[in-house]
Amino acid sequence: MRLATWNVNSVKARLPRLLSWLEDTEPDVVCLQETKCRADRFPAAEVADLGYAVAAHGDGRWNGVAVLSRAGIEDVSNGFPGEPLYEGEAEAQAKLTEPVLLTPEARAIGATCGSVRVWSLYAPNGRTPDSAHYAYKLRWFAALRDALAAELTQGAPLVACGDYNVAPTDEDVWDPAVFAGSTHVTPAERQALAELRDLGLHDVVPTPMKGPHPYTYWD
Repeated sequence: MRLATWNVNSVKARLPRLLSWLEDTEPDVVCLQETKCRADRFPAAEVADLGYAVAAHGDGRWNGVAVLSRAGIEDVSNGFPGEPLYEGEAEAQAKLTEPVLLTPEARAIGATCGSVRVWSLYAPNGRTPDSAHYAYKLRWFAALRDALAAELTQGAPLVACGDYNVAPTDEDVWDPAVFAGSTHVTPAERQALAELRDLGLHDVVPTPMKGPHPYTYWD
């Protein structure tokens, strides 16, 4: 099975490129992040014309994830168990005179494609280490770790693709000094990512990239 992952930064804006790329490369499964569209607005028909089933999770202008598959799509999960709300959303809920149901941001979708459990993930940015967004990011990673650990007990092969918004090592950025004191390179974020690998997952990105600076993060 050939899998690919792409932070597409608006599937509508990149649709011509996406369709051309799908035709040229013919991956079996594609995980998209930052689709930036509601699930019912995802261009599923255009993708289906190329032989892909679609599972999309999105709520508007921000975030959004999707799985495209030529190996079938079953058991779709929008989000994962225990996925947290951003603290600001919880505070807004508390101020409402008529509470409404709040759901986590559209950052995770899981689907079974053939015999493989596939997740498309878009981790929170974190903004600055002293912000509520950073604390939310770490809570999100902790909940993701627990959810993936539970899924791994089922015995099926599992792939967790996506944009983790973490530079795992200093080799993953051009100039580490530029990032000093900012998010994406803090010890806590790197530890959170390492704890996913400690579940028995393997970081496959550096493997085929033997040259210097095998970047997985770009800004």
